[in-house]
Amino acid sequence: MKATAKDLRFYSKELLETVNRGEEVVITYRGKPCAKLVPIKKEESKTGEKTHHLFGIWKNNPDIDNIENYIRNLRKGR
Repeated sequence: MKATAKDLRFYSKELLETVNRGEEVVITYRGKPCAKLVPIKKEESKTGEKTHHLFGIWKNNPDIDNIENYIRNLRKGR
């Protein structure tokens, strides 16, 4: 599907729904393609278990054993 930059501005929800259905959307600016909206593929870990997407930054941190407890302790002072 093709859409203009103006369509992206005014109909972003509809374009995102199109992408969620699995279609790709090419965004044009002044008649020339400049961007592509594509659906994100769900990734699974090597063991086949789904991992929480927010905790990827903690994956290689050896100082933290339980990420959820660490985050919970950080938020206690709020």
